[in-house]
Amino acid sequence: MKEQVEKILNEKVRPMLQADGGDIELVAVEGKRVKVRLKGACAGCPGAQMTLRMGVEQALKEEIAELEGVDAVD
Repeated sequence: MKEQVEKILNEKVRPMLQADGGDIELVAVEGKRVKVRLKGACAGCPGAQMTLRMGVEQALKEEIAELEGVDAVD
């Protein structure tokens, strides 16, 4: 699943975040959960949780049905 997550992050999520001055790093895939680190402008953004749920998690769940969720780590 890790390779699939990396592909989706690189093709769908990263361009969206980079357009706003941010970025994302895959930290780990643990079971059915993904851990990511938001970087750049996304790191301290008040809307980061919304981006995480409505952008990152949604994009991943569209492609990986068994995914339970995405967590941000520092």
